[in-house]
Order: sequence, then structure tokens, then C-alpha cells
Amino acid sequence: MANVAVVGTQWGDEGKGKIVDLYTEKADIVARFQGGNNAGHTLVVKGNKTILHLIPSGILHDNKTCIIGNGVVLDPFVFLQELEELQKGNLLPPNTRLFISERAHLIMPYHRSIDQAREAKTSGKKIGTTGRGIGPAYEDKAARTGIRVGDLYEEDLFREKLRQNLDVKNFLLKNYYNDKPLDEEEIAAQYLACARKIKSYVADTSLILDREIRQGKKVLFEGAQGSHLDIDHGTYPYVTSSNTVSANASCGSGIGPNTITKVVGICKAYTTRVGEGPFTTELKDEIGDHIQQVGQEFGATTGRKRRCGWLDMVLVRQAVRVSGIGALAITKLDVLTGLDKLKICVGYKCAGGEFTHAAPASIQTLSECRPIYEEFDGWKEDILQAREMKELPVNARKYLKRLEELAEAKIILTSVGPGREETIVLEDPFLNKL
Repeated sequence: MANVAVVGTQWGDEGKGKIVDLYTEKADIVARFQGGNNAGHTLVVKGNKTILHLIPSGILHDNKTCIIGNGVVLDPFVFLQELEELQKGNLLPPNTRLFISERAHLIMPYHRSIDQAREAKTSGKKIGTTGRGIGPAYEDKAARTGIRVGDLYEEDLFREKLRQNLDVKNFLLKNYYNDKPLDEEEIAAQYLACARKIKSYVADTSLILDREIRQGKKVLFEGAQGSHLDIDHGTYPYVTSSNTVSANASCGSGIGPNTITKVVGICKAYTTRVGEGPFTTELKDEIGDHIQQVGQEFGATTGRKRRCGWLDMVLVRQAVRVSGIGALAITKLDVLTGLDKLKICVGYKCAGGEFTHAAPASIQTLSECRPIYEEFDGWKEDILQAREMKELPVNARKYLKRLEELAEAKIILTSVGPGREETIVLEDPFLNKL
């Protein structure tokens, strides 16, 4: 059986939550492999909206195994809060299991303090961080000073690491950021108490995945953010702090790359971005406002208004190449209904008149690029009830066909509304070769 990785092809917010939720019906296991609670997946089930930040979207289905992998940075208090909210809403199925990798790194209070203080200090050159401590947690991981989930169960080790880290972090907070130092004992007491509450979820998730895959179980690997927020391949430095491309599904969950057989890219029918950084197709006019309002484009985690623009196929093609995407799931096509004309960016005209089909690595060069558009007639018909491609307006089908040609990847799903049922499914990625 196939094991499928789902990744975003833009700057995140592509609607991965809905697609993962749909694909979970076919999967046995859903594994989240990177990011932290800076990511938010919005699901609409029977008209009710649920936003998940850490727990995999598959948690709403019964008889599934949900895994928070070693590549995730975990705020254990956010995890418990999310769990409590799911329980209050009677959204936790009785037979679904949830595990946290003992190798996942913890987000500590000093990570949040430094994240927020740093962003406040860099006036005029903000990255656009959520301030949740994700970046500083990954920094400590790379510096080999991080505290892992498993360390909570060796109290002497945990306290030693905490003490050593606070010596440095408090000096930085007090003397560089002019911020308040943090209390070691208070943090230790909070985290050790939290450790007792999450202990039943902590496991060697690599072993669990390996066992299940050997038994022929189907795994869905769930990414957060989007390809162009990848720390290596995104619009650096306006990126997240982890690798968001499909290759990290293996590293961030502890299984070999040969076990991931298919990659599905999630692509919004237009482009959005939260935070700072260049945005070649951004619309700062009434059309951009219309898309923002109709699409309800607000960050699921921060509530920030998303910047909106035409579909940028330069970005999507790069995501297809870097992640080895074999198929596309198109989301929010309904948002474009009612617009007289639509545009797709097929290339960039850079400073000096140079034409390119690839996103420049230089942020300065990219910010000076201008979009080269192809224009299409829009459609007025309501598409919410469409369940087959032939039920879409002719102009909607022409738009999707050109998108598919430019991406050089097959469209296997098109979302025509926020609900589960408002979807045109063309192929099952767990069954069909892509």
C-alpha cells in the first residue's frame, strides 16, 4: 500500500487541514513531521470549525493512529490545551491513539521570550514570526542545547539542562533585550507537572511507524506551513525554522525515504501570504480585498490578515520540483467565483528585463521581479454543489487545465467549498499511481 506525504506548494495556508482530514479516511496513521504551534489547520466538519495547531488533523477520525514526530517542536501546554478542547467538544474518537515522539524538542518559556523580544527589537526588519518560540527552539536543537520530551522523565538531566540554558538565556534577556529574567524553579515545577500529564502519550514513534508500515498499514505524512517557508528552499530569511518540503517527512518522523511512495501538493487557486517578505503577485486593490474577504483569509494561529494575490505558478513549479510532487489538490476554487477576469503568473520579469521561470534565491532580486500574466475569463455560476469536473463551469475547467499544464503535475482533487463534502475527488492517492 502507498504511504502519502502532503505538503503545501505556496506560503502555507493552502487548506492542508481539509485535505489531510479527507485523506485520513483512507489512511491508518497520520504523522506530523515538522513545525510547532505556529501552524494552524482549519477543518470544517458538519458546519463546525475546528482549528488544530499541534495534534494531527486525523484526530477527528476513529480507529486511527496519530503521531507527533521527532521533527516537531512541542509546547506541551498547548498540546494539553488542544486535547482538552477536543474532549470538551466530544471530538476525540474512542479508538484513535495519539503519540508524541520522545525525541521531539520542547518549546521552553525562554524560547517564547526571546522570540518576542527579538522581533520587537528588529524594528523595520521584522521576519513576521508568530512569537510562539518555534525558531529559538530549533536554534537550540541545532546548537545541541535543546531539551527533548524524553528528558522530562530524567529529572536530574532536565534540571541540569534547564539551569545551563537559563544562565545564557537570562543573561541575553536582561542585558541585550532589557527584558525580565525567568525563574528556574518555577519553570521546572511547571514542566515536571506537565510531564506527568502527557506521559501516557510519549513513545518511540519511529518504532511504531516502522511496525505499522511492515504490517501494510497506510501512513499519511502531514506537513505544516508551505514549501516557500522552507528554511533552505523558501524566501529566506522570511521563512519558518524547519524544512517544510517532502523530504523532511522521512527525517522528521524517523522512517526511511523509500517508505514514502507518493507526494501530494496542496495548491490554493490563488496565492496568500502571512507576514513579511516579497510577494510578486500581491494585489493591493479591490480585487485583493475581495479575495481576502470572500476567502476569509485570516491566519488560523495568529488571526493576522493574509495578503492576497493571483496564482503564482513560478512558486508552484518550484515546489513541485523540490518536493517531487506527483499530484495536486486544488483548494478554494469557489473563492474566485464572480470575478470577471482571472490571472495566472507564468513567469517573472526581473530588473534589467531578464525573464525567468524560477524564483531567484536573492531576496532583493525577487522583490524587484514583476509578474508575467496569462489572463482568463471568470465564471459567475455557483460551484459549491459540483462533485464532478464536468459539473464545473467551462471557464473554471479551463483555468484548472492551464494550472495543471503549468505545474506539470496532475490534479487529483479540487475543493469547491470549506466542507468535507464540497470536494471533487478524481483519484485516491493511496490506490492510484501518480
